Amino acid sequence: MSDTRHDWTSQEILDIYNKPLMELLYEAATVHRLHHDPNTVQVSTLLSIKTGGCPEDCGYCPQAARYHTDLEGNDLMSVQQVKAQALRAKSSGSSRVCMGAAWRNVKDGPEFENVLEMVRTINKLDMEVCCTLGMLTENQAQRLAEAGLYAYNHNLDTSEEYYKEVISTRGFEDRLQTIDNVRKTNVTVCSGGIIGMGEETKDRAGMLVALTKLNPQPESVPINALVAVEGTPLEEQKPVSIWDMIRMVATTRIVMPRTQVRLSAGRTDMSREGQAMCFFAGANSIFAGDKLLTTPNPDVSEDMEMFKMLGLNPQQPFVKKSQPETVEAEDSVFQAKGEKPKWSRPGHKIERNELAKEKGKDVVLDK
Repeated sequence: MSDTRHDWTSQEILDIYNKPLMELLYEAATVHRLHHDPNTVQVSTLLSIKTGGCPEDCGYCPQAARYHTDLEGNDLMSVQQVKAQALRAKSSGSSRVCMGAAWRNVKDGPEFENVLEMVRTINKLDMEVCCTLGMLTENQAQRLAEAGLYAYNHNLDTSEEYYKEVISTRGFEDRLQTIDNVRKTNVTVCSGGIIGMGEETKDRAGMLVALTKLNPQPESVPINALVAVEGTPLEEQKPVSIWDMIRMVATTRIVMPRTQVRLSAGRTDMSREGQAMCFFAGANSIFAGDKLLTTPNPDVSEDMEMFKMLGLNPQQPFVKKSQPETVEAEDSVFQAKGEKPKWSRPGHKIERNELAKEKGKDVVLDK
């Protein structure tokens, strides 16, 4: 029960997912207590440092430039703006700041240099720093590690089989390559996915198979419920049920016993009772703050009230791994190479994505 396995099969995971709920919860809670303090939850704040204008066609994402979602974009934030937000997050109980930029991949240049300085600045505040910036090379990962990055987020999103029904502008293998590049550094990996995108249960199991095969397994796995945004290809998807979220959290906990399982997007539609069951099932990390990049999230004061009610305590920073050192820019061993890697473009068409793109053009023309 307590061993970390890398040879899970899809059928084994489906068998766990479909267990009678009370049996599933008991097993997940037992595994959770073997490896984690059940009354401690890691709190992260997600900050969009560059919003909108992304060239990708991810069917769930309002930041894709090709869809019309009335999203107000912004250029890259300044280091001082990010520092102010990080201090605010720290005072509210967050131990980690996750910075997200709507990029397909990291490009060497002034913007990336600014991101590196943001990482240095936040690490010096004695907070864990996470980034989600798209695909990146090994050298770029090394530069982030030198700056003091604690974690890099790169979600698999769904199973390899269903991935091509959601995204056509990059390949599943690019996700795995980026994670492999991060693993060549001392930076931890955060990688999970989204449920409720129209996938079947076997695709949820398939995503977990892919995550469990990673060696080591991700230190953090976000489980997101799709937030259907008007204007995106998935705008008509019905909200995933809380029972599906509980089952997904519990199954993830069982097959990745040492990982921190993060209850992520979709919490605004979850009752406190539903969230409590997710914590019981093994979730021990959340995103706090009123927004997750571009979608709504419970206010941090509501979360702290819920924590008090449930007897939960925010996790202190650097409990799972020691704080990385920050190397100043002038002392860096790894320098920009001006790399232009050939990330894949599968080239197939996804009908609903194409329809949403055309609909977006019509909306713009009508204005």
